Amino acid sequence: MQFATLSAGEVPGVPSLDELRGLKPLQQPEWPDPVALEQVIGELRTLPPLVFAGECDDLTTKIGAVARGEAFLLQGGDCAETFAGVTAENIRAKLRVLLQMSVVLQYAASVPVVKVGRIAGQYAKPRSSGEETRDGVTLPTYRGDAVNGLEFTPEARIPDPQRLRGVYNAAAATLNLTRAFTTGGYADLHQVHAWNTDFVKSSPVGQRYEQLASEIERALAFMRACGATADEFKTVDFYASHEALILEYEHALTRIDSRTEQPYDVGGHLLWVGERTRQLDGAHVEFLASLSNPLGVKIGPTTTPEYIRALIDKLNPKGIEGRLTFITRMGAGKIRDGLPPLLEAVRDHGSPIAWVCDPMHGNTFETPNGYKTRSFDAVMDEVQGFFDAHQQVGTWPGGMHIELTGDDVTECVGGGEALVAEDLANRYETACDPRLNRHQSLELAFLVAERLRAARA
Repeated sequence: MQFATLSAGEVPGVPSLDELRGLKPLQQPEWPDPVALEQVIGELRTLPPLVFAGECDDLTTKIGAVARGEAFLLQGGDCAETFAGVTAENIRAKLRVLLQMSVVLQYAASVPVVKVGRIAGQYAKPRSSGEETRDGVTLPTYRGDAVNGLEFTPEARIPDPQRLRGVYNAAAATLNLTRAFTTGGYADLHQVHAWNTDFVKSSPVGQRYEQLASEIERALAFMRACGATADEFKTVDFYASHEALILEYEHALTRIDSRTEQPYDVGGHLLWVGERTRQLDGAHVEFLASLSNPLGVKIGPTTTPEYIRALIDKLNPKGIEGRLTFITRMGAGKIRDGLPPLLEAVRDHGSPIAWVCDPMHGNTFETPNGYKTRSFDAVMDEVQGFFDAHQQVGTWPGGMHIELTGDDVTECVGGGEALVAEDLANRYETACDPRLNRHQSLELAFLVAERLRAARA
């Protein structure tokens, strides 16, 4: 597969970077050195693709099955990736928990699971304020390693365009290792016990997983006895996604596919636009509308049926299955009332849309000891509300979008470990928002599998 090389950053069918800037895009860094920025953009335009158009098309096809109610999408990973986090152990740990969750969902509910990571590009974050104040000192807010540093110093918080080159390098290393894991034996379903060896003895949910793994092992042994040794058990298809936030980076990685002559953002398979940047006439939606990648849009509690229909017409006017996914983030207390009218509007519109629940972002609060956190009970309640709404309307609850880590962090309260506010100080390691740890993620998968099995029935 080849991509055409274009001069001066012009990509046929895609708005130019100057045109996008003219739309005054939100949540963009204030780069202090325009010359250095343009140099980095020019370098990025010459670099090889991180993903390929054919892979993006394959994911579109798989999400099409989600939209038809024939598959379930599991999307998860860090709130904000960091350059320091690009290590073999960190990447393996995230992949491991996603594989465990997908096995639970797929085996318990008998439905194919499309596996997508918040990985290899999630280095920029929208923020509610452009500044942060500590002890009377005010500095620019941290916008992710793509923009500036987490350290609270004037030097670290200056936006540095050289970091965009760092994003490309970190994403390339992450994808290289992820592909090695998913095709080199680590993701082999016969390893279902090995994914759990350091976890089962200390965790009730790990013991429950071990029981399920034993059932899977017996099923595989039976199939081997019958002479069935399918290659599908040995590898998995795993896709990368991130929020397309920093337009300079995303535009610089947009190429024309030589097979189809269509534009793709080759920085990730699936790109989404966030709640803060999804204006119909905004730069982010305008840019995404021009791409051939599968797309996602975060949908909050203020979304109206009229808006969501207009968004479909803008981003998926041809009604392509798998092209567009709505990722709901409404909050546990709002989803049961807010989601059904949107489901009905999309159903009546007739466009094939996949629906995915993000139960994290609408349930954030601050503890008395000063930690931003989320309650596992609230996360689960929003997921339950997501299923309830779909059951009410008669539509398919297509997936979950989770901020998680494969480590035993203490960032969200509740769950089987019964973490409380005082526990957060033990291992609060996120660069931005709190994530479910490995125990909580797997516990959530078991709970969702029960609802998914009922939905299938």
